Amino acid sequence: MIMKQFDHLMLFFLLHTCCSTLLTLAQAPAAAPVVAPKAAPVLAPASSPAPPGPTNVTKILEKAGQFSTFIRLMKATQVANQLLGQLNNTNNGITIFAPTDSAFSSLKSGTLNSLSDEQKVELIQFHIIPTYLSSAQFQTISNPLRTQAGDSGDGKFPLNVTSTGDTVNITSGLTNTSVSGTVYTDGQLAVYQIDRVLQPLQIFDPRPPAPAPAPAKSKKKKDDDVADSPADDSTDNSKAVRFTMGNNVGLFGVTAIVLIALISL
Repeated sequence: MIMKQFDHLMLFFLLHTCCSTLLTLAQAPAAAPVVAPKAAPVLAPASSPAPPGPTNVTKILEKAGQFSTFIRLMKATQVANQLLGQLNNTNNGITIFAPTDSAFSSLKSGTLNSLSDEQKVELIQFHIIPTYLSSAQFQTISNPLRTQAGDSGDGKFPLNVTSTGDTVNITSGLTNTSVSGTVYTDGQLAVYQIDRVLQPLQIFDPRPPAPAPAPAKSKKKKDDDVADSPADDSTDNSKAVRFTMGNNVGLFGVTAIVLIALISL
């Protein structure tokens, strides 16, 4: 009897212990799940900055506005492509005097249409100096300036630029204007706005060609002319007269001698 009661107590004790343990576990906070550490992001190597695009004069003028006619002529004459190559394939600087649309509108009606293709090229090139000129350099440059149109001699394509204070004056011999603003400058390319189209003398006031010198007479011809001159003829005639008279005198003398001899006999 005592043994049975002991077994009941042991069983109750075991059950109580198990229930207490389960209750403790149930009331304990759940353990945080184990999270694997995140891998550090792989950073791409820093790329070098993109090289600047090629210097494009027409895009610069398009962005500035009011240069549509000048842009159209630059493209039509292929001068725009020439400048693109010069600015991006060489170290040569360029200075451009860009007339506004109003400047072209002020030309006499039909002026541009009256020009040949070659003259249109020369007109655009006359607005381009094949070197970079800052605004400060206008005070020290030597005139006349040589443009891409060519010969800067008198009557051809001379362009004179003078500076007085902040005013830069330009003259072609037919056109007088001044720089009214700076459109663009970067140390290699300078674009200045002007309000009149520069008209070169060679195109709009060409001088007549100098007369050709008279051909010199050849020495042989001069000798022939001298031989055929009237003075020679008169000389020859006088010689002939003297010769004839001399012959007549001689014949008369012989006749007289003969007559005297016959009388003597």
